[in-house]
Amino acid sequence: MSGIYARHLSVAAATAALAATSALFTAPSAQAAMPTPVSAATARTYLGQLTVGAEGSSSGYSRDKFPHWITQSGACNTREVILKRDGTNVQQDSSCAAVSGSWYSPYDGATWKAASDVDIDHMVPLAEAWRSGASGWTNAQRQSFANDLTRPQLIAVTDNVNQAKGDKDPAKWMPPSSSYKCTYVRAWVHVKKYYNLSVDSAEKSALQSALSGC
Repeated sequence: MSGIYARHLSVAAATAALAATSALFTAPSAQAAMPTPVSAATARTYLGQLTVGAEGSSSGYSRDKFPHWITQSGACNTREVILKRDGTNVQQDSSCAAVSGSWYSPYDGATWKAASDVDIDHMVPLAEAWRSGASGWTNAQRQSFANDLTRPQLIAVTDNVNQAKGDKDPAKWMPPSSSYKCTYVRAWVHVKKYYNLSVDSAEKSALQSALSGC
């Protein structure tokens, strides 16, 4: 376990005890958050409509085939837009870099004061999308997917939690915070439905199980 990871775990543990009483102060407002995913009922309907099949190959995959953190406006790229959107009291310099603020990570309930402690997670990871149908897309389509500000596809979270997720689907990884799992699976299905991506049988079972408790 790295020193940074241990530090993150210890800080996350310390902040978790305060999460229930300080949620109004640490959680981003409804206006500054990931777009709201479809309801659980709609997600269950969408899940039933997704193509189920064996996961495709990772052959040929590269993050470079999903051009991301493109310029959104002025000097601001996608990452910087999400940092501003998901953070509280975020101040940016002339190049749009976040120099101060705080970020609440709903995956684990931790709050961070430095943008360097925060990753922008692709809800449906790029490699997962590749294996689920995006290998057949154009680079322009993959760029739109990797920088989607309209669907619940991008969210600021604790960097080490995002790294633990990697490219795993919900059969292999779910957010540590149980209170966020319903939102997570609703968002996952929302994105897969919009982009007509497939699910494998284990992934579908995990999503069905999680949605049944929502």
